[in-house]
Amino acid sequence: MLEKVLIANRGEIALRILRACKELGIKTVAVHSTADKNLKHVLLADETICIGKPSALDSYLNIPRIITAAEVTNASAIHPGYGFLAENADFAEQVENSGFAFIGPTAESINLMGDKVSAIKAMKTAGVPCVPGSDGPLTDDEAANLAHGRRIGYPVIIKASGGGGGRGMRVVREESELINAIALTKNEARTTFNNDMVYMEKFLENPRHVEIQVLADGQGTAIHLAERDCSMQRRHQKVVEEAPAPGISPELRAEIGEQCCNACNAINYRGAGTFEFLFENNEFYFIEMNTRIQVEHPVTEMITGVDLIKEQLRVASGMKLSIKQEDITVTGHAIECRINAEDPRTFIPSPGKITRFHPAGGLGVRWDSHIYTDYSVPPHYDSMIGKLITYGETREVAIARMKNALDELVLDGIKTNIALHKDILNNKGFADGGANIHYLEKMLAEQE
Repeated sequence: MLEKVLIANRGEIALRILRACKELGIKTVAVHSTADKNLKHVLLADETICIGKPSALDSYLNIPRIITAAEVTNASAIHPGYGFLAENADFAEQVENSGFAFIGPTAESINLMGDKVSAIKAMKTAGVPCVPGSDGPLTDDEAANLAHGRRIGYPVIIKASGGGGGRGMRVVREESELINAIALTKNEARTTFNNDMVYMEKFLENPRHVEIQVLADGQGTAIHLAERDCSMQRRHQKVVEEAPAPGISPELRAEIGEQCCNACNAINYRGAGTFEFLFENNEFYFIEMNTRIQVEHPVTEMITGVDLIKEQLRVASGMKLSIKQEDITVTGHAIECRINAEDPRTFIPSPGKITRFHPAGGLGVRWDSHIYTDYSVPPHYDSMIGKLITYGETREVAIARMKNALDELVLDGIKTNIALHKDILNNKGFADGGANIHYLEKMLAEQE
């Protein structure tokens, strides 16, 4: 087992990693910016090192400072969490070249799956269903691009190969709009991602966002841990997640899960990962793979009983997975609400001091967060300050517990999106299950 892990992240995921390390008897190093000296995991870690000013560029995105921190503390591995450098292949490579274990996949896997074009090609080769598309990057050949559009059928969507987070995408509904849309998307991709490669896919009108959690040890064993439904989104950002996804049969789950495991072995994947799909008319269409732990991983843990972070740590130690596919059973239902420090209507961030805090509790309630009374939420980072998760024997019980938990959760001194979550949980469309990725934005528009 690893002896000492440096946690190259902040907030709730850093605390989550620290807890898993402590359970396994692994010592911890917390790196932090000057704005984060009072973070919960920093106060609990065995060693701490300040790596820079509040700006992420000066701290959590500064590769030389993080590796230097690992060197001076004699750490044996670095866990990147999610966000920041978690899917940075250069960081993964530098970590391993410096003699530390990277708690995640190899740089080759990150590069392969980080580029949407190469990822889709790899998935097609592995037999994973993909959205009909251009089967490669678009060139400057206008006639060829128009032919792609006619073959795929309108509407289509133009996507940046290096895009993410809802950026670098443009829907085209008429052939007359295609050439201009490609040019605009290429320009946006060049300025935003420093990579103007774009490709074309069929635009699915009313899909759900359903993703498959996988674990692989890089030694020939890969397993899947069912699916999550992350369709409640605003501007392509997830708001509420749940597992398992409503309406997915055990047979379909097993089929798509096996395909994802085969893909993991085909690319020699190592660690935790998530295959993200659009799901429409009972069909899965691969869109991308996240080569890291996900924000929404707790709902999978709740329905399977598997600690995903501890499995990451074991794999990074060179061990095989401690569980097999036949050990995985899906029991009950779990829901996660992302609690953000933001106005629930305008979504403007709301940093500041938390003057009063009381977490929700009770049977089947989990609160993953780094905050406490008198903690000051800094303005420099993502606005998420916690994740409220509930579990129930059925989806109805999980929803009822979430409603109670949202009522119990007290967060004063700053604005939060708790009111938005209450609206979602009380909405009939959500209660019925199976809402598509456009549902929340339509709901908000109707409220306005």
